[in-house]
Amino acid sequence: MTMDKVILAIIVACEVGFWVLLALGLASRYLWGHRRLSNVLLLSVPLLDVILLAAAVIDMRAGAPADLRHVLAVAYLAYSLVFGHRTLRWADAKFHHRFADGPPPPRPPAGGTARARYEWVLWLWIVVAYGVAWMIGLALVWLVGDPTRTEPLLGMVGGLSKIVLIALLWPVSYTLWPKKVEQAES
Repeated sequence: MTMDKVILAIIVACEVGFWVLLALGLASRYLWGHRRLSNVLLLSVPLLDVILLAAAVIDMRAGAPADLRHVLAVAYLAYSLVFGHRTLRWADAKFHHRFADGPPPPRPPAGGTARARYEWVLWLWIVVAYGVAWMIGLALVWLVGDPTRTEPLLGMVGGLSKIVLIALLWPVSYTLWPKKVEQAES
């Protein structure tokens, strides 16, 4: 297996590992009553990010030029750092409700200004993730120490700005065309 396929395999393994550790951690907590094991499993999720970052650095330091696989690693790491905790909380609430008679998980506001505000906050988190992707990209450039091979990485990270712009459609649409919220009868 070539190194470029190894990096892609590690990205896939980290994603699968995230969901496996999450499922096992929540099952340990809510189905099997092993809170300590649950905490260990859930706290080990960030180790997957360290593994992915190390693999990208090792690959690039071994001479691989920056390409799409490295940008995917950067994007994955940025998403994980910014949205990982939120995803864990969401899954915990869903699991707690379904398997441990917990309250239903909170839903986004149905419409109106509350929904527009919700969408703007979510978009700001996407902007933060984009900033984190830049920081990771710059860190990779620094760690590799060969700007000629790593320069394309920053150009491709810049291309992630399209995601930020596309995601802007949601808060703008909820702001300009807010969905009417039906008032509950009292």
